[in-house]
Amino acid sequence: MASARYFYGAIAFLIYLMAILLNGAVISNVLLHKILQEPMYIFVAMLCINGLYGTTVFFPSLIFNLVNNLKTISYTGCVTQVFCIHTYAGCEMALLTIMAFDRYVCIFNPLRYNNIMSLATVFKLVVSAWLYTVILVGIHLALTIRLPLCDTVILKVYCDNWSVVRLSCVDITVNNVYGLFIASTFTAVMPMLIVISYIQIFRICIKSTKDFRTKALQTCSPHLITITNYAANLLFEVFAYRFIPENFNYELRTVMSVQLMVVPPLLNPLIYGLKLKKIRVKIIQTFHLKSSTVHSRKLPNLK
Repeated sequence: MASARYFYGAIAFLIYLMAILLNGAVISNVLLHKILQEPMYIFVAMLCINGLYGTTVFFPSLIFNLVNNLKTISYTGCVTQVFCIHTYAGCEMALLTIMAFDRYVCIFNPLRYNNIMSLATVFKLVVSAWLYTVILVGIHLALTIRLPLCDTVILKVYCDNWSVVRLSCVDITVNNVYGLFIASTFTAVMPMLIVISYIQIFRICIKSTKDFRTKALQTCSPHLITITNYAANLLFEVFAYRFIPENFNYELRTVMSVQLMVVPPLLNPLIYGLKLKKIRVKIIQTFHLKSSTVHSRKLPNLK
């Protein structure tokens, strides 16, 4: 029914708009306030920028297809979507890994933190995360483009690499091996580095005072919530969909796939905006200042 399509399209548009506003609020406040231009907050802003990138790749095409009742996409459009979605997902995990290291340095060596995590180092880490992801995904996509396709139906609401590869009618051993390498990098190696960082953090906290443990928990809890949510979705997306899709019905696969694109960009700015006091205070001050400006301009008209 046309009414249902417009209804779902409107919901998708509202979610997209909310993601833009939430992530935009965090990014703009980090840019505007010098007090927030520290490594931890810069990494949060980078995470929000990546969230905007992911939602912009996903939502406009979804909304367009819902409103126009389209279920097709061009091969070029599909390949472009594969590249963008995979770079979004990979960069998200890479940034979360860097943020775990950042928290470890902050807690393990607070006196030298500013020297170790200088702005130059932060810039290099962020650029490295993007370049590493883009190179890995670029090679992955190059291996996929060379395959002739014998089918045209994918089992998801957006294109990903495995959905395209499985349409091929030739040997895909090379794609499988390289795909497993990438999957292990983002779902095993990087999570392992995060776990190692937090093991060291917990070891330090055990030997420290109660106040220190409380502050450390307040600092690390947003990241722990974020990584737990994202890792769970990514593991389902990579392993359940790739290896045992027949054990999950289409509706469940669709919901979990969409959740990977929807929940992190919405959840990240909410978690960091609510949990990290400096960001929360600056966002409140910004909106309060804008509200006061609007009221002050209207006052002369009330006389």
